[in-house]
Amino acid sequence: MDVQNAFLHGDLHEEVYMLPPPGNNEVAISDLKKILSNCFRIKDLGPLKYFLGVEVARSKAGISICQRKYTLDILEENGLLGVKPAKFPMDLELKLNPNDGDLLKDPTRYRRLVGKLIYLTIRIPEITYSVNTLSQFMQQPIKPHLNAVHRLLQYLKAAPGQGLLFPSHGQLNLVGYCAADWARCPTTRRSITGYCVFLGQALVSWKSKKQAIVSKSSAEAEYRSMAAATCELTWLRYLLHDLRVNHPEPAKLFCDNQAALYIAANPVYHERTKHIELDCHIVRERIQNREIKTAYVQTGEQIADIFTKPTREAVFQTHLHKLGVIDIHTPT
Repeated sequence: MDVQNAFLHGDLHEEVYMLPPPGNNEVAISDLKKILSNCFRIKDLGPLKYFLGVEVARSKAGISICQRKYTLDILEENGLLGVKPAKFPMDLELKLNPNDGDLLKDPTRYRRLVGKLIYLTIRIPEITYSVNTLSQFMQQPIKPHLNAVHRLLQYLKAAPGQGLLFPSHGQLNLVGYCAADWARCPTTRRSITGYCVFLGQALVSWKSKKQAIVSKSSAEAEYRSMAAATCELTWLRYLLHDLRVNHPEPAKLFCDNQAALYIAANPVYHERTKHIELDCHIVRERIQNREIKTAYVQTGEQIADIFTKPTREAVFQTHLHKLGVIDIHTPT
């Protein structure tokens, strides 16, 4: 059965998988387009430049994505095109809670604005922590919450065309960084998990999320973050395998907490960590299977900190550069 008939009859799994991946092979790409056009009503629009608010630019250095027009539209809609720019998204000493302030007369405006900011995290990873924090007050937003959103918009005003660069050269090795801010939430005292994953020099995955339960120690909070990053690295390894990209070496996972690393490396520690036994077994099993390899990174070099808490300007700018965030609209 040829591939076209496989499409038409729905029996396409084995047939399509046997095709060589197109990649940079123009002939294979052209053949695939012909097959799809025979089976479906499609139109070739050429190289991708703009899609759902995401702008794509190509050069010999790689592919850059940004959402400049989308960002400027948000600023214009809220009358903040002339606002003074800020150098980082959130104040260091800001502690948001649901009670200290007057309720907004029109909470719909806040919810709509935060919803648009969530979409911006597609290409602006450094605002992920701020947006995650602000999205927790959607039900009853108060004035300080709206002020924090406006501060975030001031940061976006500084570089609306800022986005990610995916380099065209480099080794395809998975490297992850994980961190946690212990008891960060002043209301629930739950910790914040943050991690980011690189494929070579390209940032491909990141996350900032409040942990589901309260951690009794910083080591426990860090280990839960390590378990979340381990699951992400495992899934990405499976994805690379499905895409027929060879990744024989273990994925590296960097953590800045020595106690969490000892728990991962030493099975004896499991007797004293029964309350996090499931996470212990997840990480430990991946290490034994040589799917990941943990390593220590100094706190000052921990890139994932940008996903767990506000940082000082110098540290923020350093981590921003390491994440591969650039602005092609601003001269270097």
